[in-house]
Amino acid sequence: MSDTTPAPVDETDPDTIDAAPADGFRTDDVDDERDETSFALFEGDEGRLDEPQRRALVALLRHTYVSARTHADEWRAITDGEHQLRSRLNDLFLELHVDRDREVAWKRQARSESQRRAFPTLLRDVPYTREETIVLVWLRMRLRADTRPGLDQVVVDRSEILGHVSGFLPATTDRTRDEARVAKAVERLVTARILIRTTDPDRFRVASVVEVLLPLEQLRELDRWLTSATTDRGEPTDGGDPGLPADPTDTDDEGETDA
Repeated sequence: MSDTTPAPVDETDPDTIDAAPADGFRTDDVDDERDETSFALFEGDEGRLDEPQRRALVALLRHTYVSARTHADEWRAITDGEHQLRSRLNDLFLELHVDRDREVAWKRQARSESQRRAFPTLLRDVPYTREETIVLVWLRMRLRADTRPGLDQVVVDRSEILGHVSGFLPATTDRTRDEARVAKAVERLVTARILIRTTDPDRFRVASVVEVLLPLEQLRELDRWLTSATTDRGEPTDGGDPGLPADPTDTDDEGETDA
């Protein structure tokens, strides 16, 4: 008696079947391996950022801020990979702040919400001297009063800076010593890229980043403090931090100048 049971029908579309590679090795294994090594830049590299993102991360750690003007490539990497860079900074108890309108990014020390225990920090918070604080507040006010379009349009002279600082010092002060202190304050702000050198060694452009690093509320507080303070000339401001991270790692003067 013959078997009339119909043979099973394979309804799978042969066009959709992935051909099994020889020796049981699957192509998705190759993709996984490629994903794990695509960011490697040196032997044993297990980093998960590509090279432009790594360079942007280093720039954020080294400098007070990164902007489209000072670091065009790094700024582009920050805007393209903001989430990844924020994650890496968070691992170090740092926060990433990005102002896309002003095209500037900077880091801040993260603060514990519970306030029970301070996070360890990589940043060294060096207090500003009285002269540096006076100059910072004045620069911020100059920017606030300027209505011209565009970034970094305000230009100041060294003599202007000295004249403004002198207004906060007693008339009997040693002018030579004051000039030396103001010169030191200017150099520190140049290193931090708050003042941008021009072709004239006595003229500087004011970086617009001051507006975001020194908020208006803190500006008013410091203005009141400077008006009332009459002592501690040239000494650290006892925690009167103007809001700009005093990051001494930002010491590589790249010689940026502008006309």
